[in-house]
Amino acid sequence: MSNDTLTTGRPDFATAVLAPIHAIVGDRGLITDPGTMQPFMESWRDGWVGRSPAVVLPDSTEALAAVVRICAETRTPIVPQGGNTGLTGASQPHADGTEIVISTNRLNRIREIDIDNDTMTVEAGCILANIQNAARDIGRLFPMSLAAEGSCQIGGNIATNAGGVQVVRYGNMRNLVAGLEVVLPDGRIWDGLRGLRKDNAGYDMKQIFIGSEGTLGIVTAAVLKLSPLPRATATALVAVSAPSDAVDLLTRAKGVAGDRIITFELIQRDCIDVARRHVPDVPDPLRDRYPWYVLVELADQDGGNRLMEMLEGILEAGMEAGEVLDGVVAASKAQADSLWRIREGIPEGQKREGVSFKHDVSVPISRVARFLDRANAALERECPGIRPFAFGHLGDGNIHFNPIQAEGGDPAEWKAKLATVNAIVHDIVVELGGSISAEHGIGRLRIDEMPRYKSPVELDMMATLKRAFDPHNIMNPGKILRA
Repeated sequence: MSNDTLTTGRPDFATAVLAPIHAIVGDRGLITDPGTMQPFMESWRDGWVGRSPAVVLPDSTEALAAVVRICAETRTPIVPQGGNTGLTGASQPHADGTEIVISTNRLNRIREIDIDNDTMTVEAGCILANIQNAARDIGRLFPMSLAAEGSCQIGGNIATNAGGVQVVRYGNMRNLVAGLEVVLPDGRIWDGLRGLRKDNAGYDMKQIFIGSEGTLGIVTAAVLKLSPLPRATATALVAVSAPSDAVDLLTRAKGVAGDRIITFELIQRDCIDVARRHVPDVPDPLRDRYPWYVLVELADQDGGNRLMEMLEGILEAGMEAGEVLDGVVAASKAQADSLWRIREGIPEGQKREGVSFKHDVSVPISRVARFLDRANAALERECPGIRPFAFGHLGDGNIHFNPIQAEGGDPAEWKAKLATVNAIVHDIVVELGGSISAEHGIGRLRIDEMPRYKSPVELDMMATLKRAFDPHNIMNPGKILRA
């Protein structure tokens, strides 16, 4: 245990903390070997890396609660971790090596499926794709869908209030959770696993933990809301001349299709070029090049051709109004999957293109075009040669605004501009009534920006909540709020 003693600075750490934890979780539930721990220490993107004396993997809520009680008694900081697919450093320990990681990997059971109530009770470590498949097997849909769904865990989705590509119809995680089970920072278990649509008996406590990024407790299980499984979908990629035309098309589509719209994604041409440059099999289905594109998908319980006719009618009306320049409607699932390949290839292509300045922002849909115009113009003035790069969920006002370094530029010089670029972009976002984090969370990435963009009153309310739940600041300290 010499490494543990050195890491934590506590000579009694092995005896006071690790030994009783080992007695609870056994050999399978405790990792102290640095090499085996390494995947838990680093993020899959953006270089978040930390150190920890141990990774703990409880296999039940009761075991996890017992571990947390030991940490509470010994004032040992905890970093809760799910699938480790986050983008803001919230699930990595800090570099000082004082925090243990508690992973939910072994809490991976589906506890109950209630078809008549349209709910599924799952443990926090269940992989999102597995939940989707389990729902599909009973003729239901769990609509949360995002790029990391093959490896992200539902507990992490809840802790970050994940969004994804179908929020326009189904909402984010706040809308998809009926109840929670949570281990509090003192080790108590709150059983709020109620599959109710209506429960007005006091405060809605589950909403406190959704989006809290593990700073108020550890989600161990959830009751999820299911929806009917669509029987038909219709997908199209259309070209528009500007984001304002895309907004007009969205308004038109809402008037015709209503909540049949499940996806409405805005894509800049440069994003497609980058994806095609770096990712295999990304198509370019339109004959000509256009400045902006929209990927739109409708879904319905009604089979047959009605949905396709509805989508084609929307696009034809949009073309007559000058909103749509060109487009292609998928005639099969294979063609729809090919169109989705464009959207799905963008993050991977961007990762390989060079230094990018990532902003997960939201503004009112009516102000998306104004935001893009203002932000791009301001960055070009401040950073000549910077390449615009924007895509995302226009249907809910969430844009991934990720400009890329100038071609041939020195990466080190461009990295030095990060704070300046962030301030320019986020100042405009907030001026337009938006948020600096739409779906990725705050974590460590945006923690120092919170005082600039949150009012003192709001920050005080958040700090008061944190102190009430976690007076000793052991639960994911240094995330969202500074101590």
